[in-house]
Amino acid sequence: MKNCGWVLLLVVAVSAAAQDKDNRASESWTAIRAGSLIDGKSDKPRNDQVIVVHGNRIESVTDSATAKIPSAATVIDLSKATVLPGLIDCHTHIFLQGEDPAQGGYDANILNAPLALRAARATVAARRALEQGFTTLRDVETEGAGYGDVGIKQAIEQGYIPGPRLFISTRAISTTGGYPLEGYAPELDMPKGAQIVDGPVEARKAAREQLDHGADWIKVYMTHRSWVGKNGELVSQPTLTVDELRAIVDETHGWGKKVACHAYGGIGLHRALDGGCDSIEHGLDLDDAAISQMLKQGTWYVPTISAYYHDWAPADTPAGRRDRLRVSLHEPSFKKALKAGVKIAFGTDMGGIPWSEPIAQEFPRMVELGMPPMEAIQSATSRAAIMLDMDGKLGIVAPGAFADIIAVSGDPLQDIKALGSVQFVMKDGKVFKSEGSQETKR
Repeated sequence: MKNCGWVLLLVVAVSAAAQDKDNRASESWTAIRAGSLIDGKSDKPRNDQVIVVHGNRIESVTDSATAKIPSAATVIDLSKATVLPGLIDCHTHIFLQGEDPAQGGYDANILNAPLALRAARATVAARRALEQGFTTLRDVETEGAGYGDVGIKQAIEQGYIPGPRLFISTRAISTTGGYPLEGYAPELDMPKGAQIVDGPVEARKAAREQLDHGADWIKVYMTHRSWVGKNGELVSQPTLTVDELRAIVDETHGWGKKVACHAYGGIGLHRALDGGCDSIEHGLDLDDAAISQMLKQGTWYVPTISAYYHDWAPADTPAGRRDRLRVSLHEPSFKKALKAGVKIAFGTDMGGIPWSEPIAQEFPRMVELGMPPMEAIQSATSRAAIMLDMDGKLGIVAPGAFADIIAVSGDPLQDIKALGSVQFVMKDGKVFKSEGSQETKR
């Protein structure tokens, strides 16, 4: 009887392997002729390349003179374009639609919009990201829309709606007094944009709940309000204690996942680092000690520069002075982190910025502050993929990687703003957008 069992297992294994081979054989072939290829990892572009795609994976990348294009392949001519890996935005909020005070600010997202409307708007945001060549997003919380990002991710994966690959954070975590909605009558129990915890036990439980419901990352707010202090410094209110954060990090790492920490500077920033967070989001006011600790611990930095140039209050108000101080500190913080060699991943805070604006506006900000164009591109491709534990699978054009490929008409190494005009988008081996490219059957 034991031998019969082993024989049955062998038959099942052979049958499964044969089925997989048959499925693989039936997948489509595509060949892309690239005039110039920035593969996401190499320091220099390569000219006249042919990328062969089989199903949803890249099969080969070779010089056009020696390329072997399968007879069944559809050939896409991008010989006059610059071809790159699909871009990755590591800090978005598809359930937010901007925070314009004239339109109700942040609160209107939660108080005025029913969840069905928010989900519909998130669907549009996801499509807009894909149209702009961002084939992957790390979406760092739903801002009061619960586990809505789980549903949007499922809808994309199951083919109901178009959109990027999503790495999601669900509800996010903060403390009492550490997140909107705020400023209403104290006897009213107002909804919050994040899950509120107090103490290590509640913190660990919240992480467990979010991970159990589908979170790929846990998002934690380590600072909240900010204002100009007595000596003209930026003060940021700390939220979670180190013990609370350590409980979250310990639980999340136990699930094989990571923790992203919103932190501007000061006490909250240092608590985030002492608690073992995996990425610092925003990091407006990085001091030398923080940068040294980030280097030692291998902490990622997702700066989201562009977001802080929006919705400034009048200059002669406390809020206006704070808004301008944020920018004046953020720029040198980015420069110091870049010079020190801190690991930087591309992120925009889209959602805080209206989705009607271009996502690629972050690239020229980074370049203007001293990041070489190739490094800016890598921050949104191979380096972002490493942070997401997708090294070799996303963010590169190389054999074995997922076939997430885009193209622009200009040369982004000469003019980084070329990334704002994506003409071709392939995600998972399927062409989503094609402007100006010629497609032929062999």
